[in-house]
Amino acid sequence: MTYEAVIGLEVHVQLKTASKLFCSCPNKFGAAPNTNVCEVCTGLPGSLPVPNHEAIHYAVLVGLATNCTINQASVFARKNYFYPDLPCGYQISQFDLPLCEHGYLTINVKNQTKKIGITRIHMENDAGKNIHAPAENQSYVDLNRAGTPLVEIVSKPDLRSAEEAVAYLKTLYGIVTYLNVCDGNMEEGSFRCDANVSIRPKGSATLGTRTELKNVNSFRNVQRAIEVEIARQQDVLEDGHEVVQETRLFDAVHNTTAAMRSKEEAFDYRYFPDPDLIPITISDEEMAKWRSEIPELPASRLKRFMDMTGLPEPEAEILVQNKELSDFLEEAAQSANPRKVASYILGPMSRIANAQATDLRPSHWAMQAKNLAELVTIVDSGTISTKIANDIFEDLLVSGESPKDYIASHGLAQISDSSELESLVRAIMQKNPKETEALKNGKTKLIGFFVGQIMRETKGKANPAIVNTLINKIIQE
Repeated sequence: MTYEAVIGLEVHVQLKTASKLFCSCPNKFGAAPNTNVCEVCTGLPGSLPVPNHEAIHYAVLVGLATNCTINQASVFARKNYFYPDLPCGYQISQFDLPLCEHGYLTINVKNQTKKIGITRIHMENDAGKNIHAPAENQSYVDLNRAGTPLVEIVSKPDLRSAEEAVAYLKTLYGIVTYLNVCDGNMEEGSFRCDANVSIRPKGSATLGTRTELKNVNSFRNVQRAIEVEIARQQDVLEDGHEVVQETRLFDAVHNTTAAMRSKEEAFDYRYFPDPDLIPITISDEEMAKWRSEIPELPASRLKRFMDMTGLPEPEAEILVQNKELSDFLEEAAQSANPRKVASYILGPMSRIANAQATDLRPSHWAMQAKNLAELVTIVDSGTISTKIANDIFEDLLVSGESPKDYIASHGLAQISDSSELESLVRAIMQKNPKETEALKNGKTKLIGFFVGQIMRETKGKANPAIVNTLINKIIQE
């Protein structure tokens, strides 16, 4: 039997406000355990939460950018469940009146566009973090993360493959980072997702039993986890068994999913409006102001970059996915050829990033956009060759030195003096009489041989265009 997958994603996005959602504690990652805490985020009796207006602002921006309807009156609710890192015994979330709903994103997979529905975007505070120490046979609770402002973005089950799921996540990631409401650090959990996966006979309209893959925090692992789970469910059904609704964890080392806990068909969280929090109300004036703040988003920038650089979509998409990188290109392209700026980013800069096992982010290095523009301009002027530019690129990237100063201090300026080069060309041709005679008799492939000899003699500093012109002049004498 042929099966098709049905996938829905629940994406948790940490908002990068200065303080937490309901208190003034710093919203920072990496502090010593249980230092960014107070009475509110530790759930002490009698403490009262106060909503962070900037978090609401950020959440609305996400809703607007994903084509949602914004409910200008919405309510915080208590979602009751027990977990060691949830000291209140409930999470403050939203239920029947979320801030945003009925949106969509458009994704592109294999040159096919598809609209993916978004059921709702609601706000909630994050829980703390359990730290397990098996060697000590005990666990610890760090409440620094408790109270961090989140938006949960719940898609409709419109995705049909792991590839589509990753395309949706990358599109969403681009939006929240372009809005500057999330730092996008997936290793720190700023952007993570749960994937609901089921399969059904192809052509069937009935949904299969779903499993939930919990807290997957990289694009590659999302794709791997979903593919593994689809294959596992298919094996279960083909063996004559039934898929059990449960929460599963992905093991990236062994490329498997394993049961974490069983999940009832409908868990009763006993939602009710939080009595300590008044409803959220957003005025028409505030909505208009926030709507005007939406910047150019990745889909629009992608089309513009394709026109600006002449690059095909897959290459332009690499430049656009990372806002910091695309801003870097944009700045450099103001004073240098955009296509050539892009070629250095996708060429030597990308190779260095891969060698260092880091992402393609300009802030990792000292080179500024104006320095890259200067390098492109210097190569275009013929001061140095493309080869020399590639050879010195890593030094410039790491040091942040002006290319003009670097070239001067290392004596790398290209030799473009025709009389000087002509003497050298004639000398090389005299040293290689057989090749010279063959070239004069029409074996034009030997031009490359002579250019290589001259470049070796000048340590790559000869202007290759002038060398080519001189070779053709001499063989016609």
